[in-house]
Amino acid sequence: MNPPSMSPVSIHHTLFLLLFLIPRPSLAQANIPVPSSLTATNGDSSWLSPSGDFAFGFRSLSDGNTKKNQLFLLAIWYNNIPSKTIVWFANEGRPAPENSKVELTSDSGLVLINPQGAELWKPVNVSGTVSNAVFNDTGNFVILDSSSEVLWQSFDNPWDTLLPSQVLGKGKSLSSRQSEEDFSRGRFQLRMLESGDLVLNTINLPSDYANDAYYSTRTDGSSSASTAGKELVFSNSGSLFVSGVNGEKLYLSLGNIPPASDSYHRVTLNFDGVLTQYVHPKNSGPSGNWEPLWSQPDDICTDVYVANGIGVCGYNSICTLGENKRPRCDCPEKFTLLDPSDKYGSCRPTFTQSCADDQERMKRGPMEDLYDFEELMNTDWPTSDYALLRPFGEEECRNSCLHDCMCAVAVWRDGRSCWKKKLPLSNGRINPTLNGKVMIKVPKRDFRPTDFPLPEPKARDKDPKTLVLVGSVLLGSSVFVNFVLFGACMVFFLIYRKQRKKVFTKGNVVEMNLRHFTYQELFRATDGFKEELGRGAFGIVYKGAISNNVAVAVKKLTSMTQDKEKVFRTEVNVIGQTHHKNLVRLHGFCDEGQERLLVYEFLSNGSLSDHLFAGDPKLKTSWNLRCQIALGVARGLMYLHDECLTQIIHCDIKPQNILLDNNCVAKISDFGMAKLLMMNQSYTQTNIRGTRGYVAPEWFRNLPVTVKVDVYSFGVLLLEIISCRSCLGSESSGEEREIEALTDWAYDCFTEGRLDALVEGDAQALRDTEKLKNLAMVAFWCIQENPSLRPRMREVTQMLEGAVGVPDPPCPFPFSSSNTTIVP
Repeated sequence: MNPPSMSPVSIHHTLFLLLFLIPRPSLAQANIPVPSSLTATNGDSSWLSPSGDFAFGFRSLSDGNTKKNQLFLLAIWYNNIPSKTIVWFANEGRPAPENSKVELTSDSGLVLINPQGAELWKPVNVSGTVSNAVFNDTGNFVILDSSSEVLWQSFDNPWDTLLPSQVLGKGKSLSSRQSEEDFSRGRFQLRMLESGDLVLNTINLPSDYANDAYYSTRTDGSSSASTAGKELVFSNSGSLFVSGVNGEKLYLSLGNIPPASDSYHRVTLNFDGVLTQYVHPKNSGPSGNWEPLWSQPDDICTDVYVANGIGVCGYNSICTLGENKRPRCDCPEKFTLLDPSDKYGSCRPTFTQSCADDQERMKRGPMEDLYDFEELMNTDWPTSDYALLRPFGEEECRNSCLHDCMCAVAVWRDGRSCWKKKLPLSNGRINPTLNGKVMIKVPKRDFRPTDFPLPEPKARDKDPKTLVLVGSVLLGSSVFVNFVLFGACMVFFLIYRKQRKKVFTKGNVVEMNLRHFTYQELFRATDGFKEELGRGAFGIVYKGAISNNVAVAVKKLTSMTQDKEKVFRTEVNVIGQTHHKNLVRLHGFCDEGQERLLVYEFLSNGSLSDHLFAGDPKLKTSWNLRCQIALGVARGLMYLHDECLTQIIHCDIKPQNILLDNNCVAKISDFGMAKLLMMNQSYTQTNIRGTRGYVAPEWFRNLPVTVKVDVYSFGVLLLEIISCRSCLGSESSGEEREIEALTDWAYDCFTEGRLDALVEGDAQALRDTEKLKNLAMVAFWCIQENPSLRPRMREVTQMLEGAVGVPDPPCPFPFSSSNTTIVP
């Protein structure tokens, strides 16, 4: 007997009842009504998809131990696995401060605001009235209008990850992160080109310039055998393929793919440029991990070749393939990381080498006594050659590099070829097929030019007969002649001693070419310290004149405490090693007893602050002059950071420390707070230095202090030069604004298209709107709170000169914000 069939009505009622029997604690959160909001506080705050597999909301970036200054990322993540892996994030990876909110409203759609109510981010191209949002089990967050039409969805705006059922159409791309912990844009891209080709390439940050592809599916239809691609598809089943316009499919992931019912899947462009498909077992407990299923390229170290930029690893670094086809970067011997926190970054030599240094060193001995070679097998930096010698033996190759001041590395291969290379080295890799060795030229000891004193002239052995003859002549001469000879010897000795005094060091002060003045000389030069030019925390500056009526400015340090003694020594040590048109020249010094004085060149136009904020009509109305002053300061800082024998951080860049000569050429002064980085350093840990308003955030966050603190100060200074406003307000009115006030207001003007307010009707500047915009954008890049986002001063100078383009800057202060406003 057949069992009784179930009527359609009974089936309907049974299914309806089953829906209520299924536990569904998060189902109500799959539909997000208008208005709704989340607040970044107390760990992760989120909306869940119906299954709970995905969460949308704020992910805390703190380690759980820090209660203050927590940061949160607006993101989507896998919620049911211990790693809580992030698969999408907003605001270009910039975190938001605690108590920020994300709101879903009918008029604005989805908007991220900081605690003061300022907008940090919202989706672009959302037009229409928002009805609600849906967060589904695919991990897609969708904003809908009243007709359920899609206004925006996260699947159309990916960052570094694709999820099953997601498609990457023509003109779309993925961008890598900077690092595992830094979500800002990195150097690698996955792009679906308009031609239909799917490629991986690097870009030269901070621009968008794309280098040649290091991986391609060759689906541009250029040959009869290739498929013309239409889109990259990551199917629900976990297959990854390029779908062709003719319906053909080019599968990228092959082999056994675990079913989506048992495993989570994702495809991620990792921060190191390897595109990988991962799988993670569901319900695996705390021991489960993401396992790679497929990746490209097979060997990123050898496949990435950037002709005009860095490869996988930074300059002077060497890439080797590690576990799961992921790269590892290492510095050669005698090189160290430029940024110790970035193990994939550039390496800098712990020694100096230049043609000028070599010429000086050659006076003190043969090059063989000064340099040696570190040897590496099957290693190469293929883009750094400047000479090829062939046929050439190994010893010939070594000697050619040794005696060539341009040569940093020699590569000898194939038993007959010698490539000479210069710094910086790029695209470093190890390849067993190279069949050769690298010889890196390094000093036998870390030296500077002054470490090799000129040998004292040896006293020649005198012939005994000659000595007898000289003695006889002296004894036979009159007393008067003997007296004259003795006097001449004494004069010669005193002159010799004085000259020796000039080249020796005294109390760790490197005198170099500086004149050592007596106190009485400077007392007379300043007419008894009569005409005061200015005063600061460490002393008073007087006008004077030295030999040939050369005008000078004499800084007299008062009340010589330990701190002021340190300032004095720093000033002499630093400026004594520099020579640049945009740095104030130091003529000499006095360190007699308790007196400490510094003698500078006299600059008749005074400091930049005297003109910029005191209503000087010439400077305020001359936009071109202000631009030249900004460029001059940038060039001076670039010299200090990149071109000195010892890298110098000024630590106190502000208008008061920028002096102007007769032609209004800017010269950086006051190096009393400067910090010298030794040859094996790239950063320093030190007490806070500088002036409030110009001090970079890392001073207050116990972070390593690098040359990027000067970049930050320059950014603030540049905004002051543009607007002729002080970041500390008007001293004359007694007003003192918040430190961030000028920077916040300037960025608001930029984002709202009100750059004319920045220059307050300056006709010259308004006629040069493109340059005005570029200078403002350079300033916003410089004042990024994250030091790694700030350009180096060499890049800043190139942008100011117009040699490179200026990309749109991100918000400079994502970590903190101020609601202070400035009334122009």
